[in-house]
Amino acid sequence: MKNTEKKYPSCFSVLEVVFPEGEDGLRKSPESCLMCVRKTECLRAAMRKTGGLKVREEFVDRAYESGAIGFFERWSKKKGIHRKRTKPEPGVLK
Repeated sequence: MKNTEKKYPSCFSVLEVVFPEGEDGLRKSPESCLMCVRKTECLRAAMRKTGGLKVREEFVDRAYESGAIGFFERWSKKKGIHRKRTKPEPGVLK
């Protein structure tokens, strides 16, 4: 039987490595990640984790500060992010 398990680098889906916050307060992928063949899969996996919710919250706050969204839309989006953050994992009993 063949081993079909994918081999990922140690930095795979580590948000602060693949999508760090720059000095200007904006997030961007480093040059080393742009050359990686797994960059899209890696960034998507990182954004699905808890840290990804923090990044989404940053996006919402930035949109509100720039006037792109209003108070109620900001409140609604942040409430949805908070619900995802506190939602128990499927199959885990409390």
